[in-house]
Amino acid sequence: MADSKAQIKTAPIKWAQRSDSLYVTIALQDVTEEKIDLTDQKLEFQGKSDGKIYALNIEFFKPVDAKGSTYNVLPRSVQMHVLKAKSKDGDDDDDDDEFWPRLLKDKALEKNQVTVDWNRYVDEDEEEDAGGFDLSALEGGRGMGGMPGMEGMGGMGGMGGMGGMGGDMNMEALMKQMGDMGAMGGDEPGMDGDDDSDDDSLPDLEDA
Repeated sequence: MADSKAQIKTAPIKWAQRSDSLYVTIALQDVTEEKIDLTDQKLEFQGKSDGKIYALNIEFFKPVDAKGSTYNVLPRSVQMHVLKAKSKDGDDDDDDDEFWPRLLKDKALEKNQVTVDWNRYVDEDEEEDAGGFDLSALEGGRGMGGMPGMEGMGGMGGMGGMGGMGGDMNMEALMKQMGDMGAMGGDEPGMDGDDDSDDDSLPDLEDA
């Protein structure tokens, strides 16, 4: 087992921020078998790249909003848009919407494991002019938070807005929606023709 652990390499990570969010990039190409678990405090990652196993286990400088965050596995990297957590009391404290001095809680680990994503970096004073992150690379990505081991489910993250509805309720709603669409089928061009052609074929079968 010691040999197996020794073969796991630390995944390189870079980051940039805005006052309300983080853009985290795991700089590995062609990642497969990825396992990503984001909580409000930590990010855990493991995956294969170029035949090697890489892992990452970091604790953020401050809490984040895991449920509102997304990620996407791209050919050249794994990219994540992580929302900073808001204070639960709803007060407009200075702690909200502020720039962090670093990504990780552990300053020593930050120096060894994290670099700045200069392509996305903006100074705090320049944020208003620079605007938010370009999230086009995350289109079709996956939601995170509370779903470890579900990475292979693809777009499940997009259902986060449905709150506490379980899988059965989601399916029931989907079937109802499909049923409603089916009831409208007669109004669509070509639908009546298909039904008539099926009816016309029945007498031919009986004659035969």
